[in-house]
Amino acid sequence: MRILVIEDYRPLRESLAKGLREAGYAVDATDDGKEGLWYATSGEYDVILLDLMLPGVDGTEILKTLRSQGRESCVLVLTAKDTVQDRIAGLDLGADDYVVKPFAFEELLARIRALVRRGYHRSQSIIQVADLRIEPATQKVRRGEQEILLTAKEYALLEYLAMRAGEVVSRTDIWEHVYDFNSTASSNVVDVYIGYLRKKIESEDKPPLIHTIRGRGYFLGTAA
Repeated sequence: MRILVIEDYRPLRESLAKGLREAGYAVDATDDGKEGLWYATSGEYDVILLDLMLPGVDGTEILKTLRSQGRESCVLVLTAKDTVQDRIAGLDLGADDYVVKPFAFEELLARIRALVRRGYHRSQSIIQVADLRIEPATQKVRRGEQEILLTAKEYALLEYLAMRAGEVVSRTDIWEHVYDFNSTASSNVVDVYIGYLRKKIESEDKPPLIHTIRGRGYFLGTAA
């Protein structure tokens, strides 16, 4: 999943970006409100981590603009403001969650996973597609009784397809949710990683789960 971090305090911004990338997320990060607004309205983000006190354009204006444009990215506000009135104001403006600094990174990850589930209308913490089982909290993947070991990027691609199981997912959608803005990956990288996944999760004694829909993209499920 792809995350945007808009936070002007450099140590926090850099530690968040590093930790989120290590957790398998594609991450864009900026310290400036004006640039953050450009990122937020120019790309597709599953979750935006938004500080309210920003140079250029403050977080409140970013949030107002996103919602007035009908953009549905989940927004998690990060702020030192911890009064009930502050939290209510942020939520009423369209924030999906609110975390007061300082916070535990593991809790933040859990909240991000919850927002991702909400964004894809999934209530369960485990994703099950036929006999394929995906656990986002631990990034463990099993098909039947067999555990499947994936690289971080392979897992990110599989999780995105699984979140949209039953839908045809275009290469463009995959690119925008699995790779960050500064990615230098080649244009055929999506097809290459689809090939890697097929080799790992499919076998002669099991029905295929990843289907290519010519001219449209890919489909995860038992039948296309």
